[in-house]
Amino acid sequence: MLKIKSSFLLFLLLFTSIFWGIATASSEALCIKNERANLRKGPGTDHEKLWEVFKYMPFKQLGVKGAWKRIQDVDGDIYWVHAPLTTQKYKCAVIKNNKTNLRSGPGTKFPIVPWAPVDKFFSMKVLKIEKDWVHVEDSTGDKAWIFRPLVWIQ
Repeated sequence: MLKIKSSFLLFLLLFTSIFWGIATASSEALCIKNERANLRKGPGTDHEKLWEVFKYMPFKQLGVKGAWKRIQDVDGDIYWVHAPLTTQKYKCAVIKNNKTNLRSGPGTKFPIVPWAPVDKFFSMKVLKIEKDWVHVEDSTGDKAWIFRPLVWIQ
């Protein structure tokens, strides 16, 4: 009886550890921290380059294989990225549609910033969220506000 209980507890511990690892990896958000990063079809430079993204592009982490992370973008597409090109130290946002306005303050009463509108996949670092508005900074240091439903934040 003791052997059965021990085996069951060992199985339960192993199953819980594996499940916890998968659940944790699948819920992690990450951002590109370098100026540019290549997204690939598989985990390694020998795999086809599918897309080049820029600093602050957000992704949802789905898994890890060695020094590579399996990621998902705003559209649900799956890629692999070299792990050292990513960070989880801050949140990032990406524009969901073309011709999206950014404003100088958190509301439509504030003027549109001179460098707007921006297009889909324009990525930014999230500085803070204030009700339905997100304060963001682009890779050149320009700051603006955007209406929360217009971005995907990770």
